[in-house]
Amino acid sequence: MKNATFRQLRVFSEVARQLSFAKAARALHLTPPAVTMQVRELEGHVGMPLFDRSGRSVTLTTAGEYMLVYTRKMLATLKDAEDTAARLLKLEVGTLTIGMVSTAKYFLPHLLAQFRREHEGIEIRLAVGNREQLVRMLHANEVDIAIMGRPPKELATRAEPFAAHPHVFVAPVGHPLTQSGPLTPEALRGQGFILREEGSGTRAALEKFLLQARVEPRVTMEMASNETIKQAVIAGMGLSFLSLHTLGLELDNRLIALLPIEGAPVVRAWNVVHTLAKLLSPAAEAFRYFVLEHGEDYLREHFGRHQALAGPA
Repeated sequence: MKNATFRQLRVFSEVARQLSFAKAARALHLTPPAVTMQVRELEGHVGMPLFDRSGRSVTLTTAGEYMLVYTRKMLATLKDAEDTAARLLKLEVGTLTIGMVSTAKYFLPHLLAQFRREHEGIEIRLAVGNREQLVRMLHANEVDIAIMGRPPKELATRAEPFAAHPHVFVAPVGHPLTQSGPLTPEALRGQGFILREEGSGTRAALEKFLLQARVEPRVTMEMASNETIKQAVIAGMGLSFLSLHTLGLELDNRLIALLPIEGAPVVRAWNVVHTLAKLLSPAAEAFRYFVLEHGEDYLREHFGRHQALAGPA
């Protein structure tokens, strides 16, 4: 292993993440033969195959699984060293990897566009997942900083709220429940719900709300995509519970209806999060300050009218 290079380790880590040589090549801006060559050279240094290849199927060998653990530790340590050097030089350059829950995609890219205009030397990479996946990314040091709702209790993190994050009950336009006035949570009993998957923050917020109201949700479908859920609701397939920040176009065009449930909207908070063990680079610090300074104003400007429509919590 003493002759292995960090380039080989990076390529190996990306192939292990993608479980595809072709996808890893695209992510690394390399050709597939170059990726294959780097992996073979690393396997030569290790003395054992790291992947099982069967046609287009790629899986880690037992040796590969062990090597991946140490590879990620080495790459994370190198990244921390690079960040420390940049901090000492006070340079806002380099790569910033931002993790975000999928709901944040409705506003974070717009904030990032403004951030990039002010910090042109920073290369930004985005990693998207549900809350559970994002916690794993933070734990594995795969992201520098994260935008999420409920911060993890299972990790030592610094979580700073920067804006309110309301969640609302939605129904197809013309649904019988939309014809009534204010409704108690009891009105939801027996209604079919289309929900996010287990592990998402939105799902956890709904379950907590209904548990307190002593109403058992009747889940008819689970989906990992907010967009697919919205289309299913619009088509009349059931009710749902979604972040208000995902509903701008649908509410503006009256494609979906809000239900006036007592206790809703359920207001959580958007947080900018990083692990306490990680020393933030100047780029990450710049992004953190930017979100804390501008995030709330952006959301108020673009979603304030929808918040007023949803009503007070």
